[in-house]
Amino acid sequence: MADDFHKPMFFSGQAFAAFHGGEDPATINRVAHETAGALLSRVRDDPQPEVIDRLIAFTDDHGIDTVAELWSRAGAHSLPGSLWRIYLLRALIRQDPELTSYFFERGAQLIPSIDPVVAGAESPTGPKEITELADRILRGLFTGDFAVALERAAAFCRIMAQGCASIADDAEIGAPETASTLTTRALRFESIGDDLSQSAALWRRDGLD
Repeated sequence: MADDFHKPMFFSGQAFAAFHGGEDPATINRVAHETAGALLSRVRDDPQPEVIDRLIAFTDDHGIDTVAELWSRAGAHSLPGSLWRIYLLRALIRQDPELTSYFFERGAQLIPSIDPVVAGAESPTGPKEITELADRILRGLFTGDFAVALERAAAFCRIMAQGCASIADDAEIGAPETASTLTTRALRFESIGDDLSQSAALWRRDGLD
């Protein structure tokens, strides 16, 4: 895949591997928090289905870079940072649902936790099911328990991390470069999952802003 952004394509595997969030200047941070707070408050106060549908499909029409400009540099444990991570995960899933479902299925088979139940994907999880899961998680931010939606996304990340790590182990001898790439990706999923779990806990304490 190309490294350049093209609408409605989103980002390369290399771009995802390099993702780590970031700190931003005060002005950008303020705008990120204000826009995220206003959007979430307005939609949750009046959850019109057509508006929510447009928000879910926003990056399909405009690309992930539009959301990135608003929220990607916000702190990991903040409202805009959490919204950015959910949109990022949905974009990743939709870019290659077949490969994503492959990683997810491997991880779900191996992970020693109830994360597959928490994530809520239908089993077996193919491209259709993984794409539907992405939409349900994002929709849950606007219509359901916000913390639960974050926890579902965190569970998805942990499953993906397990799947990527397992496949990296399989590739270690015959394809070391692939193994290295998948190991890096597993670490990124694990990091995002941790961030989303912490954000869910903050939301429950009214501390996510």
